[in-house]
Amino acid sequence: MKALTSSLKHFVVQKLRISNKEAVQLIVSGKVLVNNQQGTLTQVVLPEDIILFNSQVIKEAEAFIYLAYYKPRGIESTLNPAIPDNLFTALQLPQRVFPVGRLDKESEGLMLLTNNGKIFDQIIHSENHQEKEYKVTVDKPLSPEALNLLANGIIIMGRKTRPAIVNQLDSFSFTIVLTQGLNRQIRRMCYKVGYQVNQLIRIRIINICLGNLAPGEWRNLSKAEVQALIQMISPA
Repeated sequence: MKALTSSLKHFVVQKLRISNKEAVQLIVSGKVLVNNQQGTLTQVVLPEDIILFNSQVIKEAEAFIYLAYYKPRGIESTLNPAIPDNLFTALQLPQRVFPVGRLDKESEGLMLLTNNGKIFDQIIHSENHQEKEYKVTVDKPLSPEALNLLANGIIIMGRKTRPAIVNQLDSFSFTIVLTQGLNRQIRRMCYKVGYQVNQLIRIRIINICLGNLAPGEWRNLSKAEVQALIQMISPA
């Protein structure tokens, strides 16, 4: 069973070695509790959940950490303490967490970090088309032609980028939603249409937003955010 991406029904089937029909009857009748509340058939089983069947624990809570972090400009997306300006030194956390994907040194904004090495695997694989949104400020006024090219796709590194959602904010800035993560993709795209990037901030990864975090600040994801994220990245 793939922990963290299964429904409660599937978990009960696997754990108790019973049929789907039997599992449905147990859950609907209220005999399966998740965190002391009656479970539902399709709810996602999270690592931190405690599951009881007939008052007996059939799943203990696991201690996983999920953080949203505003990576400041100039910080490297690595935990290697031998590299200057690394995440390990910047975060100063008592628990060891790992970044989900990268954000280049000159870029800033949202990073997800966790000590669960598997849950976010699908996020970092570009073929899964997970959305990441950025605010981009460039060195000269934007033209409609440049914005159209950015939205429709540009050939960089021998391949055409996927269509993107582009919204102009003012003369020098725009937001762009990407569903792939090529190396320095936005900077390369802007360069191809005649612009230099002055500031690049990642403001959203799937359903997790940067919000009011300031550079260098982090917060724990809420249980609702984690559950929604898992549902969005889980295979259909």
